[in-house]
Amino acid sequence: MSVEQAVKIAKELEYRQAHNKLKHYRPYEYQEKFHNAVASQKLLMAGNRIGKSYCGAAELAYHLTGLYPKWWQGRKWDRPIRAWAGGASNETTRDILQKELFGQPDDPHARGTGAIPLNLIGDTTRKPGVPNAHNSAVIKHVSGGWSRVGFKAYEMGKEKWMGESLDVIWLDEEPPPEIYSQCVTRTADKGGMVYMTFTPENGMTETIAQFINDLKQGQYMQQAGWDDAPHMTPEVKEQILAALPPHERKMREQGIPSLGSGLVFPVPEDLIKCEPFDIPDHFPRVCGMDYGWDHPTTAIWTAWDRDADIAYIYDSYSQRQEVPAVHAAAINARPKWIPVIWPRDGRQADKGSGTPLADQYRALGVNMMKGRGRTWGGWFTNPPVDTQQEGSGGVSLESGVMEMLERMKTGRLKIFSTQSGVFEELRMYHRKDGRIVPFKDDLISAMRYAVLSLRHARIKHSSPRQYQAENNFNIFS
Repeated sequence: MSVEQAVKIAKELEYRQAHNKLKHYRPYEYQEKFHNAVASQKLLMAGNRIGKSYCGAAELAYHLTGLYPKWWQGRKWDRPIRAWAGGASNETTRDILQKELFGQPDDPHARGTGAIPLNLIGDTTRKPGVPNAHNSAVIKHVSGGWSRVGFKAYEMGKEKWMGESLDVIWLDEEPPPEIYSQCVTRTADKGGMVYMTFTPENGMTETIAQFINDLKQGQYMQQAGWDDAPHMTPEVKEQILAALPPHERKMREQGIPSLGSGLVFPVPEDLIKCEPFDIPDHFPRVCGMDYGWDHPTTAIWTAWDRDADIAYIYDSYSQRQEVPAVHAAAINARPKWIPVIWPRDGRQADKGSGTPLADQYRALGVNMMKGRGRTWGGWFTNPPVDTQQEGSGGVSLESGVMEMLERMKTGRLKIFSTQSGVFEELRMYHRKDGRIVPFKDDLISAMRYAVLSLRHARIKHSSPRQYQAENNFNIFS
């Protein structure tokens, strides 16, 4: 083979790869999870520069062409579909969505260098008044027919989003609520799908709140940040962060919306996150528990390094709409000698049985904390002041939160990196008008009960009598 032939073959291979990107797409882990989620409403809320828009384009390209890869477990259409792709303005729709699907809009030679293979692109129509912008396009489907995709913009108003019945809608920037509701309506009769890919630049909006605070059946949310994208090297991260104002860094790095008047725990995760390790036997342990039904029943297990006064959150449990027997089985699957701290509403009688919740769990074998008679029944209270008796510390949320914040800032509260659910709640736990917003805080509540109850923590081999002597009060009723 001559040099000229080798160069020609190399150029041909490069051309084919550039004009069939979908074939060579190897999604990151977070992208694959998003693609494989089976839901009628999906949200990819992610940081900047990690590939969220191309992820959205690839998803739509698979549906338009029917060229699903072997690893695909998500929604599938075995026929041509009707779809929309939309952004904030006609210009951003052209420069982002159209570009990711078809290639650079103002370069005729770039046609087919987006997610849709060149040989499957059919006729396109131009959008009046917007240079190089498509109004619609037809795409060859593997079944033999033609799919159709139209391009929309939020600035067109909700009236332009009415009328048509669709299979798939892709929104690459956060839509206004009235636009989003129209999209859900457009796909409802066909059992279709609406999915969004964006960085939450507008803070905790109504649309985002649906997915964060009140996720319904048929909805799915995937969060991703710079650490989820291997191409984001430390050098690139440092360069971008240096150019960002401090209040935008978490949003642009981790895809976390700015929340109200600020996070309750404004502490870098790296300061509180630690890698798991085997808990030494001489570390006392305690479990904090919070009751729930529509919101989860949760439990947090904490180990205490008394010498360094460091509390380690090493295990957790969260389950909604289950009976006490199910929760008790999960708690009892952990070491049963660990005392469980519970909130005061555990004294309330269950409407069905008439038995207080705490007693129900005791009957199921859970090591629920006990106190002394009428003065204190074992429920959670903040630590008593100085020589005051146990149970006199009250249940102030703010004082408990401040104690946890101080521990975080001084390195005396650590959370195992495996506790993703805890970190998710911490990222969203915020104030509005100075008051803590009680949403998605179930694990945090259990963690507060545990961390503020380290004085009740027990060592594995200590007997009840030893525990009573160490803590100078009676644990039995």
